[in-house]
Amino acid sequence: MSFVRLAPEQFDTIDGIAEPAENPLLVGHEDAIAHVAAAYQSGKMHHALLLSGPPGVGKATFAFHLAQHLLANPVPELAPATFSGRDPQSALFRQIAQGSHPSVLHLTRPVNERTKGFKSVVTVDEIRKIGRFLSMTSHDGGWRVVIVDPADDMNTNAANALLKNLEEPPARTLFVLIAHSAGGLLPTIRSRCQLIKFKPLNEAQLFQVLQSLGAPLPDDPQSRAALAQRAGGSVREALLLTQYGGLDIADAVVEVMQERTYPVAKAWRIAEVVAGKDNSVQFAIFNQNALDMIASWARNAAAQGQAGAAAFFADLWRQAGQQVIETETYNLDKKQHVNGLLSRMWQALHA
Repeated sequence: MSFVRLAPEQFDTIDGIAEPAENPLLVGHEDAIAHVAAAYQSGKMHHALLLSGPPGVGKATFAFHLAQHLLANPVPELAPATFSGRDPQSALFRQIAQGSHPSVLHLTRPVNERTKGFKSVVTVDEIRKIGRFLSMTSHDGGWRVVIVDPADDMNTNAANALLKNLEEPPARTLFVLIAHSAGGLLPTIRSRCQLIKFKPLNEAQLFQVLQSLGAPLPDDPQSRAALAQRAGGSVREALLLTQYGGLDIADAVVEVMQERTYPVAKAWRIAEVVAGKDNSVQFAIFNQNALDMIASWARNAAAQGQAGAAAFFADLWRQAGQQVIETETYNLDKKQHVNGLLSRMWQALHA
């Protein structure tokens, strides 16, 4: 049976792949599930949870499973000791998946009405929806759940607006903040949340999710192992690697970095591939791959006690991230961006 999407399209939607809101399968993270379910059952659940970990490991899926758990079990002491699961045939599942349940508010990057694409940040106008959402009486007197995904994409005004809501949380309201890097949030926001760390999926868990999503996978064990290692336990990364030429893009960037003199022609070929008119996914893959590569340089330098080099690469990572945001926000020349970023990376690595 062909896949039929229920959830609204998001800034990071992958064609033919279920969104977290409509994914009935939650794999791994047993400790986090047990901890939160037990806290809810005992009436001691924190009013704000910060789910932190790498992209694509199941944080958002966890958030929607938690939302359904609360709504399906409005009396905490009668709730099961683990998440009660999501039945795709149930009305509750469909309402949450479609974004139509009156007790669940999902905030993410909004549509840019001018470009018809998605904005590069979670805006203050999105966060202001929380006030209107909480001002309405719960339709059945039960729980209300606010999911901000990803919270580390909030701009300063949005973060300050969210902080006001976290400071005076209404009863029977749960905030779930999803962050790929919790350090990117305001300390005042982090201090008002209970941090739950998510680890990458292991190889068996990764392929279980990929198979459930109907993703095409390599047949031979060697290729599957290589994919798992490259994906780093991230379902999203594995999907991008297999369906959008991510492996080829990553290999091409590595080749550029390995050259003794800056390979202008190779760099421009990469730019031609990832910065085409209809290649927005490939452009995003390139940017994420570049940022991940710089971050790995910083980590490796720190691990070797090279504090100066670690700080240098960390600063490059911040500058590159800002360059990505500005290129998308102001619709700058993507090919120039790609070649410029590759050049800066090569120079930094060979300095």
